[in-house]
Amino acid sequence: MDLAAGKYLLLTTFRKDGTPVPTPVWVAGGNGTLYAWSVADAGKVKRIRRSGDVRIGPCDLRGKPTGEQVPATARLLDQAGSDHVRSLIAKKYGVVGKVTLFGSRLRRGREGTIGIEIKPA
Repeated sequence: MDLAAGKYLLLTTFRKDGTPVPTPVWVAGGNGTLYAWSVADAGKVKRIRRSGDVRIGPCDLRGKPTGEQVPATARLLDQAGSDHVRSLIAKKYGVVGKVTLFGSRLRRGREGTIGIEIKPA
């Protein structure tokens, strides 16, 4: 299953009490490593900072799973890594991706978003 080929990835992070929190995200990457992009102060980012244990799988725009969800490890990237993720997202999602990234940069600045590296277990 090539999760990087799909349009959306269901990224499930876990609260301290173990409650799963599924979120659909754009995904890019390959060679066994996936990359997602998020607002830096989002709940999923805080949960990944606390614990990189996540579950991933294909989904639709609304986050409805369309395939098997598998365990994975996520980590937050530094500014250079986040820039790389933004370029991958822009390349994969074309005009829509570029417009979304541009709007985000206007609202939040360059450091208002962060890249997430995800490796299936």
